[in-house]
Amino acid sequence: MTRRIPLVPLLLAAMALWDLRSELQLLAEHFTWISLLTIPRYHLLAVTVLVFTPTLMRQSRSKRP
Repeated sequence: MTRRIPLVPLLLAAMALWDLRSELQLLAEHFTWISLLTIPRYHLLAVTVLVFTPTLMRQSRSKRP
């Protein structure tokens, strides 16, 4: 029996990281707590997807026969 990797949650997480790439580059260059706190304000969907990715992966694994 092989385990299959849930592709939809991984694809969503990859797209969320792609959306956040410029903010992550700015954080890597000049970290401030204010810049970290403003990311969810302008990228709420991407942050939400990243937070719920583990839950989505667990649910998609449990639904498979």
